[in-house]
Amino acid sequence: MNVYKKLVNNSLVFAVGNLGTKLIVFLLLPLYTSYLTKSEFGLVDLFTTTLSCLIPIFTLSIFDSVLRFAMDKNYDKQAVLINSIVVTLCGFILSILIYPIFINILPFDNLIIYFYLILFFQSINSTLTQFVRAQGKIRLFAVSGIINAFSLLVCNVIFLMVYHMGIIGYLISLIFANIITFLFLIIKGKLRYSFKISKINVKLTREMLLYSIPLIPNALMWWIMGLSDRYIITYFLGLSATGIYAVANKIPSILNMINSIFFQAWQMSAIEEYDSKDKSKFFSNVFNVFSIVMLVSTSIILVNLKLIIKVFVADNYYEAWEYVPFLLLGVVFSSFSGFLGTNYIAAKKTKGVFKTSVIGAIINIIVNVILIPKIGINGASIGTMVSFGAIWILRVIDTKTFVDISINYKKIGLTFIALFIQIKLLYMNLSFEYFFQLIILLFIILLNVSEIKIMIDRMVRVKSKK
Repeated sequence: MNVYKKLVNNSLVFAVGNLGTKLIVFLLLPLYTSYLTKSEFGLVDLFTTTLSCLIPIFTLSIFDSVLRFAMDKNYDKQAVLINSIVVTLCGFILSILIYPIFINILPFDNLIIYFYLILFFQSINSTLTQFVRAQGKIRLFAVSGIINAFSLLVCNVIFLMVYHMGIIGYLISLIFANIITFLFLIIKGKLRYSFKISKINVKLTREMLLYSIPLIPNALMWWIMGLSDRYIITYFLGLSATGIYAVANKIPSILNMINSIFFQAWQMSAIEEYDSKDKSKFFSNVFNVFSIVMLVSTSIILVNLKLIIKVFVADNYYEAWEYVPFLLLGVVFSSFSGFLGTNYIAAKKTKGVFKTSVIGAIINIIVNVILIPKIGINGASIGTMVSFGAIWILRVIDTKTFVDISINYKKIGLTFIALFIQIKLLYMNLSFEYFFQLIILLFIILLNVSEIKIMIDRMVRVKSKK
């Protein structure tokens, strides 16, 4: 199959799964903002972000190895799975052993039992979903995401709307959704036949850990930045401000959905095509189209930002729109750095990921500490944008030794200038703001029309052949 066709084909499959998943999660936003106070929403957001940050640490990010090693024909897939599960279980046992530390340092010690249940199932599910994906069962992978989101929706309706259980209802919903996803993957993926204790291999485990451990900072990158944002906001401004910031972070999830659709397919293509002679041309073509899709999508969201907030968020959260624009640019830079991060993964040179991620996290914390006390919540949004922008620039320079990607800096630069003008217009609250926003959007589309045509042409070709 043609490499572009395969990438588009896989992207379309992931699109179905992600659109369903993200749409359901986004539709939950009105429910959360209606049935949880700002402080409650701030607390559960702090809970889930802390959890997501700790999973790569206790699992040693072994789920990243699952995708890379299970796709490699030189390794036994069942051995890869069972060794990953063993590492995950050992990490969970370690987390139980340090329970006395958790109970004293976490700001939600009364929710610790829910913390451990979600930690266990999310850790296991991370490994199982990556294994399914590595086997080429991308439809099953996509459906598992939809089932998880739909289960979460149903449980939230029951526990929040019907029984008014507040934070506890929210966390029970997460637990049920993860259990249902776990059972679905085991049964439909026929994974129970792959758990063979006889294939536990210390040498393979060591090799997988040497690959995955340097990826921990990369897995933590977004979460550390998000976590530091939330804890610093809570310290200086209180839990209510954290709740507002949490809502603001939900809007960029629309953009993150586009990135996820592409990235899941791109990871597989990058690994498969890494040894080809035309990889630089392939990587360059894909990046230039992908970057324009992300930037145009950002512009579209900015045009409709205030309307989205008004429709999907309770009135007392309306101010959240003010903190969205820079978070959107943070997602753009995050997606760009993630694209280049795939080069490290394909080359099995994951130390570069470690180095750039650590620098980005340090920049984020410094900017947060300086700006949040001075300008409030938007200090965290700007910190996120600046840190991911720095990571992208570092990776552009660092990955040239692996793949020399030719980036159209002129078009990207002009598009960013147009986006900053859009953001400025949002804060000015002009009478004909929507009209001016549409003009800038049209300018961005015309500026990048050649890349947009290429993308549409390839998608149409794939669809017509199918």
